[in-house]
Amino acid sequence: MTEAARPATSSSRPASPEIDAWTNALGGLVERFPDLWVRLGNWETRLLDDRIAGAAVDRPIYVAGLARSGSTILLELLARHPDTASHRYRDFPMVPTPWTWSWFVDRAGRGDPVARERAHRDRIKVTPESPEAFEEVLWKIFFPKLHEPSESAVLDQRTEHPAFEAFYRDHIRKLLVLRGAPRYLAKGNYNVTRLRYLKKLFPDARFVVPIREPAGHIASLMNQHRLFSAAGAEDGRVVDHLRRSGHYEFGPDRRPINVGDARTTHEILALWQAGEEAAGWAAYWASVYEHLAEATAEPGLAPAIHVVRYEDLCSDPGGAISAVLEHCALEDNGLTETARAVISPPTYYEPSFTAAESAAIRDRTAAVAARFSYG
Repeated sequence: MTEAARPATSSSRPASPEIDAWTNALGGLVERFPDLWVRLGNWETRLLDDRIAGAAVDRPIYVAGLARSGSTILLELLARHPDTASHRYRDFPMVPTPWTWSWFVDRAGRGDPVARERAHRDRIKVTPESPEAFEEVLWKIFFPKLHEPSESAVLDQRTEHPAFEAFYRDHIRKLLVLRGAPRYLAKGNYNVTRLRYLKKLFPDARFVVPIREPAGHIASLMNQHRLFSAAGAEDGRVVDHLRRSGHYEFGPDRRPINVGDARTTHEILALWQAGEEAAGWAAYWASVYEHLAEATAEPGLAPAIHVVRYEDLCSDPGGAISAVLEHCALEDNGLTETARAVISPPTYYEPSFTAAESAAIRDRTAAVAARFSYG
């Protein structure tokens, strides 16, 4: 899939995973002093009290699920809608203080943004104004063990964290006013383990969860892991950046999501350590999407979840996006036509597995895949 070309300023040169010294230094400050940045974020909220007083978190939209399933293009399309407000590349690394950082960035601008293919080398072009998944920075601050494979990452209706909940709600309100839109839109792969908690916080929340046929999905995940592992081996700042932004999907610091099953998480890690990449990813795919399947079977949660099959998104982009918009209660605003114009199946790699790897993928994913109509 590809995103629409950016006007005039587009460059055909792929983005480099290299991290500039300025971003690296500031990102390190946020990582080393999280409590300070929470205090600064709360201070910012108090200063803006009059400006955000009328902002309400109304039917927030969450795109969640495993990476490489179509989540980015769904975010890109939904972010085009005038009613949605999301994090952007420019918001990193000072995510806890979005208003102050935006004020600074506006005054320290470097001219017109140049659209470049992102570091994933997947044809999606981005600028500093492109939407991106950065709210994970906040989750990491308040829930520091979420990304420990030995700890369950599941947050549900029993979870309580008043400090986080107040900060998070205020953060969303600031973004809504800052972007001038009424609906919050977030992409967060790890939110797939927080659907119940988010539904508790925002009863009218809408969840859009993409899924992809296991073999193609695993081939894409493996391709990205190789790419980011090579980049991280060359430059340690790449690994630091991925960790600080809450991206553990690929690279030297890859970590699986523990969906409440420590035994399976241990098995995934053991398979990867043994060099059985395909089998490890297959176990991971089955673990995450079995967790999703259970969520879609809950009467109180199921109506809020819309599952998007990657293959349907590629074969009928307009129809798939139309269904997403209906689920999210958003007007079309030309997005179905845009989807038809910019979405196509990937051509930048070809899945290639040995017979043993293909068998491992089938054996480990078939039962869960069938629950999503993959035969």
